[in-house]
Amino acid sequence: MAAKEMYDYVSTVSPDYAYTLDMAPHHQLVEDGQKNVRIHEFDDESESRIIVSDTSVFFVTLMWKHLSESNAGTLWDLYHDTAKACGMARSFRWLNYAEPSGSRHTYVVRFASPLPREIVPAALYSFTSIKLKVLGRIADA
Repeated sequence: MAAKEMYDYVSTVSPDYAYTLDMAPHHQLVEDGQKNVRIHEFDDESESRIIVSDTSVFFVTLMWKHLSESNAGTLWDLYHDTAKACGMARSFRWLNYAEPSGSRHTYVVRFASPLPREIVPAALYSFTSIKLKVLGRIADA
């Protein structure tokens, strides 16, 4: 485990939809952490930097390759079902498999991009870029 995780910088929140996405990424996970800072550049090449909020903003990008029809259907349904995530509208829980098994945390996330699905002739499914916005965490028990 890294000395610090996203978990250390987000607050405890509740999801809109009571579901946990509990599927290990088969290929890759990318974390992107940002601060809400506005940078204004002027004609004389000077800059003004304004801290809008000192709260950290995190996104994760997940990749799944060669999923079964069932697992691909689970992701597709989570995104498209209006009673579930409803695209980018509702939040849900996500178990972060990139953290070591003894310290895995559950985060509250929502989709932050469209959901492209690749289908190859052998009935294998891949999601090459699923972007989630991390809204907070579920408190450890």
